[in-house]
Amino acid sequence: MTILRLPVPILAAILLCGGPAFAQDDVGKGPRPAPQAEEASPADAGELELDPSRFGEVIDEAYGAYQRGYYLTAYRLALPRAERGDGAAQTLVAELLANGLGIRQDLREATKWYEKAANKGVPDAQLQYALLLVDGQLVKPDREKAFDLMRKAADAGKPLAQFNLAQMLVDSGKFAEAVGWYEKAANAKLADAQYAMAQVYAEGVGGKPQDLAEARRWLELAAKNKFDTAQLDFGTWLVEGRGGPVDFAEGFAWLKRAADAGNIAAHNRVAKLYLAGVGVNADPIAAAAWYMRARQAGLIDKAMEDFLEGLTEEQVQQATERMETLR
Repeated sequence: MTILRLPVPILAAILLCGGPAFAQDDVGKGPRPAPQAEEASPADAGELELDPSRFGEVIDEAYGAYQRGYYLTAYRLALPRAERGDGAAQTLVAELLANGLGIRQDLREATKWYEKAANKGVPDAQLQYALLLVDGQLVKPDREKAFDLMRKAADAGKPLAQFNLAQMLVDSGKFAEAVGWYEKAANAKLADAQYAMAQVYAEGVGGKPQDLAEARRWLELAAKNKFDTAQLDFGTWLVEGRGGPVDFAEGFAWLKRAADAGNIAAHNRVAKLYLAGVGVNADPIAAAAWYMRARQAGLIDKAMEDFLEGLTEEQVQQATERMETLR
């Protein structure tokens, strides 16, 4: 997906930390293994937790099969209805094709069905087709049409569309309107939007005053929503006492969560906390191990490089072995 380059300081941390400029759900993220035989056993269905409103009106048997993990059955049931112009069925067919669920992944064919469903007014299809129009790889890019479809999906109450519309508005310099859409999506508990609101209040932009306590509140919500960049920032704010009281132990715990989730910057910050004994017992071997992990991913910190150079060969070996356990 094409990344929008947002003006600094608006949401700078999202870009600097590698977060997406556009939020997406699972659609189009790549093929999933096609289940054998009847796609999946009913026992697997509880993991799907799918929302029937994604497909517009209730889609009865086809949606029921999808929900239970019987993807090929869902496709066979939905396809005839999709061909007759049923927007909900068209969206379901697109979903199955886009993700390779029960059938071979076919993004171009999925795109055609998303377009048909978007033209039928299905909000989730409008969102997905708008993203495709911005991306411009499978269809001719059309920013104006993408904006129109995204706004329609946002008006229909889709949090992902609300967030993405806000991103597009920021790109157009309409910060105040963007913040309103970020806030709607954040109140719907979308982690990306919660993190965006933290950035808004941290900088005091888009008609919102600078309010570090409010920024910290939104960071905490996004962190608890398993957004690792928010966990990184929230942990750092707790350690620094920004926007509220200092809490070294809790700050370390959040940074460790982000590090365990694979956030490279968090690897380095956890290393520094282990080295200084802040929020955790000092442990130079653990500090070296976490920094080595960050270093493998390309993050170089001069202070930590100097620290590594001061270790003995035995300590370097111990840290290397410890690093392997962090995988």
